[in-house]
Amino acid sequence: MRVLAVEDDPRIAADLAAALGETGFRVESCGDGEAAWFLGDTEDYDLVVLDLGLPRLDGLTVLKRWRANGREMPVIVLTARSTWTERVEGIDAGADDYLPKPFRMEELVARARALIRRAAGRGSAVLSAGPIALDTNHMSVRRQGRPVRTTALEYRLLAYLMLNRDRVVPPTELLEHLYGDDDLHEINALEAVVARLRRKLGPGVIGTRRGFGYFLDCTGGAA
Repeated sequence: MRVLAVEDDPRIAADLAAALGETGFRVESCGDGEAAWFLGDTEDYDLVVLDLGLPRLDGLTVLKRWRANGREMPVIVLTARSTWTERVEGIDAGADDYLPKPFRMEELVARARALIRRAAGRGSAVLSAGPIALDTNHMSVRRQGRPVRTTALEYRLLAYLMLNRDRVVPPTELLEHLYGDDDLHEINALEAVVARLRRKLGPGVIGTRRGFGYFLDCTGGAA
């Protein structure tokens, strides 16, 4: 899952990137409001962690601009102040969740996972499709109850297909959520990850619709 972490404190930003990265998210960091507004308005993220006390443009203004422009990605607001009036402001501006500083990284990760599941219409921490079960809390995959060892890229690809299992996902979208804007990674890199994952999960799990993209076969039948 692709996450934008907007935090001007380098130590907190590094901690955010480490904590979210270790739990399967692909994190991009930003330290000022104007850059954050541009990124959130032009790129597609599964989640944004947004500090309100930012240089150049405050986080509340950034959030209001995103929502005014129809950007609907889930947003967790961070702030050093925790007054109820500021919380109301943040929620009214379109925040999906709120964490006052200091906070535990474990709590932020748990809330991030829950928001992404909720945005995709999936309430449970365990995502299932046919014989495949993916546990977002433990970052584990099982097929018919047996564990499947996956790399970080394979896990992220499968998780994204699980969260979007009601549609065909274009290769460009998958590349963006796996690698971001790194031009070194092209379609052949994605195809290699898909091929490895297919070998591990068995036939009839990840399907291809030629010219459109990949989908998850929820029945586990032939793709």
